[in-house]
Amino acid sequence: MIDFYKYQAAGNDYVVIDPRQTDIPVTREAIRRICDRHLGIGADGVLHGPLEPPRPGVPVVLDLYNSDGSDCGRSGNGLRMFALHLAGQEPETWADGREFTLRTGAGESSARVLDLAGGRVAVGMGRPSFDASDLPLLQEDGTSPFEGRALDVPLTVDGEKLTVSCVYNGNPHTVVPVDAPTAELAHRLGPGIAGHTRFPHRTNVQFMRMVSRSVLELEVYERGAGYVTASGASACAAVSVARELGLCEARVEVRMPGGAVEIAVAEDGSVTMTGDAEQVAAGTFAPALRARLDGTAARSSATSDASDVTAATEVVR
Repeated sequence: MIDFYKYQAAGNDYVVIDPRQTDIPVTREAIRRICDRHLGIGADGVLHGPLEPPRPGVPVVLDLYNSDGSDCGRSGNGLRMFALHLAGQEPETWADGREFTLRTGAGESSARVLDLAGGRVAVGMGRPSFDASDLPLLQEDGTSPFEGRALDVPLTVDGEKLTVSCVYNGNPHTVVPVDAPTAELAHRLGPGIAGHTRFPHRTNVQFMRMVSRSVLELEVYERGAGYVTASGASACAAVSVARELGLCEARVEVRMPGGAVEIAVAEDGSVTMTGDAEQVAAGTFAPALRARLDGTAARSSATSDASDVTAATEVVR
């Protein structure tokens, strides 16, 4: 039995919990413990799957979670890591450039493992939306919906006036053009943008600088994981915005502190991301940690049961 596999892509790390090989519970509390870099094994999130027996020609289903236990929607790096995990387990089915489909709560994404030994994977991230209602984005009063395309929108954070552009590609993203993207800037402004009242579902944040029309620099603050050294979906979001604003070519290298990925934008706006990923560990949880994870599952179930009783009591009243 193997409880977990750990992967990284451009410094963005995820733990794969494969239900074919372990009975570890995947609850919000268990995910937080697993991802804790002091109390668990540490990660930016958890990939749980395949949730159904994988078969060629049928979408492979998985769930993606942020390190705080919240739903991740679609993670570009996470999908590349999971595709590599499948190919590593069954190379005759999922490797050698064969195209297959991964299905998450945010929809379907195509995947191809181009080089199993080198960890080279391409993932189709679909066509993004700039419609404010898809994020959603509210007006500056924080109550009424913002209508139309969410490009070059004014946003005030801690008294600082910014101009941002928003895009939805399975997750909401807010791209902030800056002269010099730094980790300090992401830590300082990221939380205020991610949790801004204009974003009722919160938002991922990208601080972007165009080095040239084919190279982009990025620092990222995610709504469910905080500061990260890289994010595939964020790279796709930033290039989609830059392309829509006429700032870049159709193929762009996105450089982040953890590494770089290549983004290609088709004529219809659909995005493909290509980059490297690697497995860094695999193993079992120590008995003490496994007991804690089982305990969090029991507490989560008890809390759910209590909530159900409370709700039923309120209905009776």
